[in-house]
Amino acid sequence: MSLTRFTLYYLAFCAVLGGIAYALPSLFPDQLILVPKFWLVFGFLAGITYIAYGVADLGLKRNPDVGVMAIMGSIALKMIFAMTFVLIYSLKSKENGFVFVLNFFSLYLLFSLFEIYCLLRNLRHQNKK
Repeated sequence: MSLTRFTLYYLAFCAVLGGIAYALPSLFPDQLILVPKFWLVFGFLAGITYIAYGVADLGLKRNPDVGVMAIMGSIALKMIFAMTFVLIYSLKSKENGFVFVLNFFSLYLLFSLFEIYCLLRNLRHQNKK
């Protein structure tokens, strides 16, 4: 999958996730579903996932023999940046920690699943050659 095609799918995926996140507070008005700075978390995870995919895709295209190492490296880098973000956010914000944990890790999981699915599609096409 080319980076252009991934970008189109990724923008559609982000739009769907954003639409769901936008609709959740109106569906459950009495519950605190999203942290006040949810869109900051969303934007950070969306950006870091796109960068991680770009790094992994670049590694796969340059040298397919070490492509798996590029994938693992990009995922590890993404995790390190995500942990740093959680640390800084939790030190700066005194909000409900449980809601933040649910918001952050659900987004992290969804973005990671999408990224890994797209990377595995790339590997599947390499195996057919």
